[in-house]
Amino acid sequence: MNLFVFGLGYSVRQFIGLYRDRFAEVGGTVRSPEKVRAIAGDGFQAYRFDGADFDPGILDRIARADALLVSIPPSGETDPVLEHFSQAIAAAPNLRWVGYLSTVGVYGDADGAWVDETTPPNPATVRSRHRIAAEGQWLALGQSAPFAVQVFRLAGIYGPGRNALVKIADGSAKRIVKKGQVFNRIHTADIAQVLMASIERPHRNAIYNVADDEPGPPQDVIAHAAELLGREPPPEVPFEDADQTPMARSFYSDNKRVRNTRIKTELGVVLRHPTYREGLKALLQAGDGITQAR
Repeated sequence: MNLFVFGLGYSVRQFIGLYRDRFAEVGGTVRSPEKVRAIAGDGFQAYRFDGADFDPGILDRIARADALLVSIPPSGETDPVLEHFSQAIAAAPNLRWVGYLSTVGVYGDADGAWVDETTPPNPATVRSRHRIAAEGQWLALGQSAPFAVQVFRLAGIYGPGRNALVKIADGSAKRIVKKGQVFNRIHTADIAQVLMASIERPHRNAIYNVADDEPGPPQDVIAHAAELLGREPPPEVPFEDADQTPMARSFYSDNKRVRNTRIKTELGVVLRHPTYREGLKALLQAGDGITQAR
């Protein structure tokens, strides 16, 4: 089986690292020639695609692909992959699976209530509205194509090198408190197993919430990471007083609990890290939070 990826970002690289042996060929895109050279020798071929210009070798890889994974976000109201490659994708002779990585942010604010894949999207930000539009474009392509399109709505991503342990160790952790606020999270290893399970049993025009079992307050995650490292947690800071970037602050505009039942019933997934506690423990055992503190 041949895999081609639009956007060799963090989560996708984790997926390839875990399941590289399942694919005969793996290729993907990065934004610059420098990044192409930087990942040479990592076991797959990279091609330049910056949202406008692209390496023509991408067209050949699409034609050879059995599975296509898209992790590039919309550019305004336009999906750059569909804008440049929709015809090539539609005509790909071997393609049977397309996965599009989206976000649970499309549900907007549910005031702490539960949402699932049947909940009508109600995006609170322009960014999330563009995501919904892109989801619809990919699903529309799948309706008339011989391959199955799946949309994966990801919760807050954490994994090796990017987690609360690292933030405690390097001193960047903040324990921001907003009353009643909860988030779901998802470890990159669980994103990876959901994607692989879907490739093995595609469902046409399926939408999946990829989230853990326990939505919780973000300050609790920071406190637990500090406890695992034997450190004092940073002081609690009221949300109203917190010094945050506009992007970081925007995440607090959505308050919801995300159900993940469908990945279990349709794909047979058993989460390796059902809550942040198991995830952080595994990351600590792998050295996160320890190596950063040296």
